[in-house]
Amino acid sequence: MSEAAVAKSLQGFKTWLVRDAYPLWSERGRDEAGGWIDRIGLDGRAVAGPQRARVQARQAYAFAVAPAFGWSGDWRAAMRRGLDQLREAYRRPDGLYRTAPGAGGAADLYDQAFVLFALAFAHRAGEDGAAPAAEDLLSRLAPNPRGGFAELDGPALEANPNMHLFEAFMAWSEAGGGTVWGSLADRQAELVATCLLDAGSGAVVEHFGPDWTLPAAPSDRVVDPGHQFEWAWLLLRWSQAAGRARDLRTGLGLIELAERAGVDPARGVAMAALDGDLAPTDRSARLWSQTERLKANVLAARLTGDPGCWAAAEAACETLRRYLDVPVAGLWRDRMLADGGFVDEPAPASSFYHLILAFQELDRLVG
Repeated sequence: MSEAAVAKSLQGFKTWLVRDAYPLWSERGRDEAGGWIDRIGLDGRAVAGPQRARVQARQAYAFAVAPAFGWSGDWRAAMRRGLDQLREAYRRPDGLYRTAPGAGGAADLYDQAFVLFALAFAHRAGEDGAAPAAEDLLSRLAPNPRGGFAELDGPALEANPNMHLFEAFMAWSEAGGGTVWGSLADRQAELVATCLLDAGSGAVVEHFGPDWTLPAAPSDRVVDPGHQFEWAWLLLRWSQAAGRARDLRTGLGLIELAERAGVDPARGVAMAALDGDLAPTDRSARLWSQTERLKANVLAARLTGDPGCWAAAEAACETLRRYLDVPVAGLWRDRMLADGGFVDEPAPASSFYHLILAFQELDRLVG
């Protein structure tokens, strides 16, 4: 039975997290000057380079939930390391968080979403200053009149940061942050139905003009299969919280679309990009897309009992094991090429968040 196979995979993933990944990243992922580094080479050595705000936020989240997996390390100090770095090196005088440290650094909506997300889990972990910090940041974001939130540096609108704001708003709603967060999450779910779906393909498109206008040419309508799974998972979860059948239907439809058009049957992986006609334009396959496929399908399987979703979740578990098969346990490969080989490159810290979210969802649903 596929459900039993997924449950068995979960035990292996949890062992990997506690025995290998958390110890490695807590020790070798630290920058002694403060915060967390962006990459560790597959030889286990830290790679020098710019530190992104999203990595500080994602690592804060990763360690905030470490006790739930049974890790006995100093998770609170690790969580605070990311939060402190965000506050001290990334927060600008205007209250927004810059993408990279340095005076006058640019800020984007995507990074603000992850700061809010990290603060939600810090709040759940008992950090007193998390709620006021989140409320302050929220007050500095600009809602778009048609729905969602505007970019910080121009009129174009993007689906991806709004997806992660949806995720952050749900995290705050679940953390007991107050009714405002649930209302904001509901607004993001509404955005999908009213603005983000291409009526022709049924997919969530990535890039929009002002007022959520779709690019005219199908070749300009970028569709990311991993994001179809990610939006689906969020909508399925929100359908449970809000009791809305429409969001359940939309989420299941996005999973069906992504499995049909976005998963390469030869390699069994979610590909990087399709066009507006759902033809592949980038057949490479990132690790994070496989985690999104896993958690979307396992939730859909639990809600519907569909054996096809259980089979897809089982296949995604098998795929993830291929990405985690590296010389130094606790690291991962990030990008598979169209021929099935992997790019020889360092493991990005940003992927830890994706892995842990997937394993959290497995633990919630089949653990």
